[in-house]
Amino acid sequence: SISSSIDDASDLSLIMGQTEGTGSNSWVTAGGLNRSGKPLLANDPHLGIQQPSIWYQIALHCPDDGSGRPFDVAGFSFASSPGVVVGHNNDIAWGVTNAYPDVNDQYLIRINPANPLQYEWNGKWRDITVRDATISFGDGKPSVNIKVRQTHLGPIINDYAYDKKSKEVSGYNNKDPLALRWTALEPGSIALAVFGLNKAKNWNDFRAALQYWDTPVQSIVYADRQGNIGFQMPGRVPIRAKNHTGQTPTPGWTDQYQWKGYIPYDLMPRLYNPARNYIVAANQEVAPPDYFAKLNKKLGPDVNANFGSKFNKWVYGYRSQRIDELVKQFAPHTVATYQTIQGDGKSLPADEILPALANLKLGEPELAEARDWLLKWDRFSGEDSPQAALFNEFIMRLMKNTFQPKLEGIAKSDGVDKELWAVTLLMQKPDDPWWDDPATKDKKETRDDVLLRSFREGYAATVTALGKDRNLWKWGALHQATFVSNPLGASGIGLIESIVNRGPVPTGGGTECVNNNMWYASTGNFSVRLIPSMRMIVDLGDFDKSVAINSTGNSGHPGSPGYGDQILPWSRVTYRPLLWSRQQVEAGSSHRLLLKP
Repeated sequence: SISSSIDDASDLSLIMGQTEGTGSNSWVTAGGLNRSGKPLLANDPHLGIQQPSIWYQIALHCPDDGSGRPFDVAGFSFASSPGVVVGHNNDIAWGVTNAYPDVNDQYLIRINPANPLQYEWNGKWRDITVRDATISFGDGKPSVNIKVRQTHLGPIINDYAYDKKSKEVSGYNNKDPLALRWTALEPGSIALAVFGLNKAKNWNDFRAALQYWDTPVQSIVYADRQGNIGFQMPGRVPIRAKNHTGQTPTPGWTDQYQWKGYIPYDLMPRLYNPARNYIVAANQEVAPPDYFAKLNKKLGPDVNANFGSKFNKWVYGYRSQRIDELVKQFAPHTVATYQTIQGDGKSLPADEILPALANLKLGEPELAEARDWLLKWDRFSGEDSPQAALFNEFIMRLMKNTFQPKLEGIAKSDGVDKELWAVTLLMQKPDDPWWDDPATKDKKETRDDVLLRSFREGYAATVTALGKDRNLWKWGALHQATFVSNPLGASGIGLIESIVNRGPVPTGGGTECVNNNMWYASTGNFSVRLIPSMRMIVDLGDFDKSVAINSTGNSGHPGSPGYGDQILPWSRVTYRPLLWSRQQVEAGSSHRLLLKP
């Protein structure tokens, strides 16, 4: 059935990390807003907790080979990747954030009843390509060998379904197979883009390099030593047929819904030296309101170029709004003001939700006193904040009590930006049907009913977890990050886990704060699931004043001091120098390794 195919696609999206929860902050200010008179650039990509960190801090300095373009670059890369993915060279700096376009579609495939290795396309049978694949498991279970069926639209993704009841893997699904068309499955050239960035000297070089950046689609901010700032969104974004939104699986037996190519690079969003002297890219919608209408007009009447049409198109701007506020508030900027912004823990949704508690008739004096105390909160989710503990216990239950009754048996409220945004909208509609619990046939709940229940439950949970004395409550006692090394860190063998895992460590911030240490309401606790995986601030006036911190360390060996020596400073939003000049690097070094050919 189509519904079961959609479920299969949703499960796959979890595996691929295409759901809510991955994001980043980046912003750049021109010299006119900074004390140095030169640009500053910040970046902190938000990813799931990993031990060791996915990032490897590195500097590459190579002598001029005669071409006039030597390698001279520093920043962060992936352990297995060449070049520096995020960082700066001697002329420019750049940072990346997820752009959240819709770059995959699911297609319903018709299999030939007489031949499971053929499928229908425009009234004819086409052969399926088959490749062998082995799925290995890290917990000691035997590997599973499968045959992957590949159509020209992409692989069939719901073959070999896992049956939860029988706990067995079945074979081909010829009833309602689903193929995935995804830009990341196509040959790419991102390595050329990274090398181009590493050697770029100016805005034109930067944009020329990003022509090769195909996937994932990112919002990339830019600054150079000449004082220019900019932003470019590169990557493959499909052009769909006019009536194809990409929101649900579509017929895969006709070219009616086939992609019409990709949006040309020169038509992708970009910005250079804006009059306001700063750019913020924090997963919000970066294109102006009329962008898609103009884009469709250029591409023709028979296509749909709205790559933000998917349900989870953008996050809702809490972080970008707060960064925007602080960029204006703290100018003129220094590296220190940027550090303050990256560590900011103010909850903007709290400003929209808490005022509705003021007139609630709580009944119990203890509950009313706790409510009045919470209303005096400054809205900052610092590690030591007692009110932040109560607010988050309350908001977890508010999202659950608002949405779960309607979603029962369908999905779980995960409690990230969608739900926060939806709750803030509903706060203005106290009698909206969403507040009503369909299970209570004899009563129609209103906003205040759900608020009362959620606050009562949240207060009780806080007392249970932290005791009756509010002076002893700390948000960091509930909100902690544990760095688990896979697969050994989840082996269930205590001795091994104690060797390879690190934490838990208390953290401030929270879901959709700038310091975005995100928890999920669906887990029933505040264990941090997604973090600023590293933080970097680049000073284009003096690269030696730049700073950075990794989330764990620069070593993958549990016996090395570098395996987890940055966890505590990371959790406290402190930094280490990101030195650049050879003189400063040598002065600050403790070891030297010389490799001779």
